Amino acid sequence: MTRRTTVPRLVRGSVINHRRRCGGANCRCTDGVSLHESTVLSYSEEGRTRFLMLPPEFVEPVRAATDRYRAARGGLEDRANAGLAALTATIAAAKAKA
Repeated sequence: MTRRTTVPRLVRGSVINHRRRCGGANCRCTDGVSLHESTVLSYSEEGRTRFLMLPPEFVEPVRAATDRYRAARGGLEDRANAGLAALTATIAAAKAKA
């Protein structure tokens, strides 16, 4: 039986594989090579990078949500740049008439 994952349509951040040492004195990770790995959502909050560990069934839905966020943000940037270009042209035309 699999759990149904409900993920918001848009999520800000990046899905990454995070490698780290745990700090245990006798752990395999103390050699600096055999690090612990987990898939996390990396995002910034109040100027700090935060990590949210993702259960395996959430990885692909969250990755898709972050991709949709980046696409939406890119579209917004394109519209904002077009608006800036139109405003610049309007002001230049108004100055030329004056």
